Amino acid sequence: MSWNPDEYLSFGSERLRPAVELLNRIALESPARVADLGCGPGNATALLARRWPEAEILGVDSSRDMLAEAGRGGLPAQWIEADIASWEPPNPLDLVFSNAALQWLDRHEVLMPRLMAMVMPGGLLAVQMPRNFAAPSHVLLREVAAAPRWRDRLAGALRADPVAAPEVYHSLLAPLSSAVDIWQTEYLQVLRGEDPVLRWVRGTALTPVAEALGPEDFADFEAIYGERLRAAYPSRGDGSTLFPFKRLFIVAQATA
Repeated sequence: MSWNPDEYLSFGSERLRPAVELLNRIALESPARVADLGCGPGNATALLARRWPEAEILGVDSSRDMLAEAGRGGLPAQWIEADIASWEPPNPLDLVFSNAALQWLDRHEVLMPRLMAMVMPGGLLAVQMPRNFAAPSHVLLREVAAAPRWRDRLAGALRADPVAAPEVYHSLLAPLSSAVDIWQTEYLQVLRGEDPVLRWVRGTALTPVAEALGPEDFADFEAIYGERLRAAYPSRGDGSTLFPFKRLFIVAQATA
């Protein structure tokens, strides 16, 4: 898919906050090799580089545009264009980190053990994924996509529930780990500006829709979807819009 770094970064602080909170739960003193899977424009990668300036940092993403934006930041990182579903590191890693990327991949029952296999004994897999797919923002998106005008072209573009329940990930990772910490947080995000929820999803969930429909049809789709979003997430008297957003966090330590 063709990702737009500007759209994604328009809510930079809200998107980065979960990465900060995930990083705060990582108890590694001096990892030698760290990979940021689905690094996007490098905003979370910068946090890793700042915390461990001596580490070898790999930023892996399938989007050339996102990596170009990441490269402009001057970080001491190696940027790798690759599909994280199949990418393999050249050497075992002390930390595999992923912020809001793995929800785009299928077959987590295969993916999670494969990621753990990249981690050195005693190292960590640290993951954050949105788990907001039952929220009105996503339910309405799927409803509009199911209309006769769109459904054939959007078949397979949207997935109803790509992130499993916490206990599923515990079952997958516990046999491979000496410790597994899994938790969920629901943020009550306070957004501002015109159509803020629509602008939010433009940078993420609407990307495959825009790619499948093309500019003219996507404009019509977005107009219908935007109207429904305004009803589901009304602007408040102070100009703010409340957008609850649930996220799942995982920190698993590879068996030493």
